[in-house]
Amino acid sequence: MNSDMSLVFVLNSAALGIGLAMDAFSVSLANGLHEPLMKRGRVCAIAGVYAFFQYMMPMIGWVCVHTIVEAFSGFRKFIPWIALVLLLYIGGKMLAEGLRERSGRGTEAAQSRSISGSDLLVQGIATSIDALSVGFTIAEYDLMMANAAALIIGAVTFVICVGGLLIGRKAGTRLSWKAAVLGGCILIAIGIEIFLKGVFGA
Repeated sequence: MNSDMSLVFVLNSAALGIGLAMDAFSVSLANGLHEPLMKRGRVCAIAGVYAFFQYMMPMIGWVCVHTIVEAFSGFRKFIPWIALVLLLYIGGKMLAEGLRERSGRGTEAAQSRSISGSDLLVQGIATSIDALSVGFTIAEYDLMMANAAALIIGAVTFVICVGGLLIGRKAGTRLSWKAAVLGGCILIAIGIEIFLKGVFGA
């Protein structure tokens, strides 16, 4: 590629990354609300998980397109359902935790609540699984270009998610139990949005 094509490639990949990262940004915001005492190192670690999955999913999709395209095409219709179930599950847990704090049964837990590793993995998969379809978008790239595009998508996701976590963390320190309730509602709303967009094209 010449320099002009390289610039177009980077810009296109970055724009794709921004679009794909919006769900992860919203989930990061919810996590920041839920965990207002989050340390900076944990912020980077959580953002890194989302970035990793946003990198991996397009690459998995690319491999599927170049190997088992028919089976992969059949699997695509299940993607919105998987995201909906996963985010309803995590959002419901977060919402229930906030309501327990409101009733006074979870006051101590409110001071140390944090997203578990398993919940974080579920979130990472749920917010990036639709990126599998990016395999079709980058199908004409060779392996090196596809990997570069996925790396750019992951880097953009990391930056955006750090921003979401920091914004949510700051707001969460002021909202007490309401932050967990709001965070849970955000996750549920994202799950429904992914589902409607995937099934009905809304």
